Amino acid sequence: MFSFTPELGIDLGTANILVYMRGKGVVLREPSVVAISQSTKRVLAVGEEARLMLGRTPGNITAIRPMSDGVIADYTTTRKMLEHLIRKVVGRKRIFKPRVLVCVPSNVTDVERRAVLQAAREAGAGEAYTIEEPMAAAIGAGLPIANPGGNMVVDIGGGTTDIAVISLEGIVISRSLRVGGNKMDEVITRHVRAAHNLMIGDRTAEEIKIKIGSAYPLEQELVMDVRGRDLVAGLPRTVQATSEEIRQALSEPVTQIVERVRSVLEETPPELSADIIERGVWLTGGGALLRGLDKLLSAATDIPVYVADDPLSCVALGTGRALEELPAIRQSEYRGILNT
Repeated sequence: MFSFTPELGIDLGTANILVYMRGKGVVLREPSVVAISQSTKRVLAVGEEARLMLGRTPGNITAIRPMSDGVIADYTTTRKMLEHLIRKVVGRKRIFKPRVLVCVPSNVTDVERRAVLQAAREAGAGEAYTIEEPMAAAIGAGLPIANPGGNMVVDIGGGTTDIAVISLEGIVISRSLRVGGNKMDEVITRHVRAAHNLMIGDRTAEEIKIKIGSAYPLEQELVMDVRGRDLVAGLPRTVQATSEEIRQALSEPVTQIVERVRSVLEETPPELSADIIERGVWLTGGGALLRGLDKLLSAATDIPVYVADDPLSCVALGTGRALEELPAIRQSEYRGILNT
């Protein structure tokens, strides 16, 4: 009887989890949300089903995001979430436990890295390894990281922004900023509350960011109806928000990202800087989809800035391609094996 060991690449993000199965591609894409019963501590829903419960659950059910700033904030819930997703991908009955490669932020500590590995092992992985997100993002974006020459990638996720310069399959310089899509949602929520006396939830803030959010002036500005609870009357109310005001609200986290990119460029060796001027800076992650962010970064650095073809999947795709190089990863600085 012939059997094989499933190989999974997991983009364990603050906002979303993507799972890549070797030979099949990205097989699962779910929000990083778990709904738990407070009385039995049992997992009731994971992913999109749980996300729909955010802000709408009764007192005995809690919908939470167990990941924060790209690392594990609630270990037990993260383990249960991984267990559910691994079982969903490879099935309940399996002869061999899957081999798993998990992405972590570039500034992750040894303790945080070990927590990710331990959670993966306890969730059902036979072997667990880690790879840093900017490396996986560069691989997924198709950058020529094996060649001598600088490649710069800016991966803007839900909780963190990872910036790295890569050459000869190694990270020359990297910086991680705990600012991402979730921070953008927070500043939108604060702005709507301050400017319109309207309380909105996280899902509404994300919808505003996607529909009318921008980092650079648009050729045609946008308007959107926003529904929430009036802070004075306490009743439901609808207001109109414009892309100009949302852009002004987003200026705080966007400026932090731009300044960190500039600081990494200032620390980059001259020869690699010349390569980056020629090859440009590549944006990956959900934050790369913010309108005009590439134009703003290009204007701030005088370097061409490009958005990857599928920025949301770049890290997962890169993790999957790295699975084919596991023997090399075992010997590299990205290794992370838990002792049995």
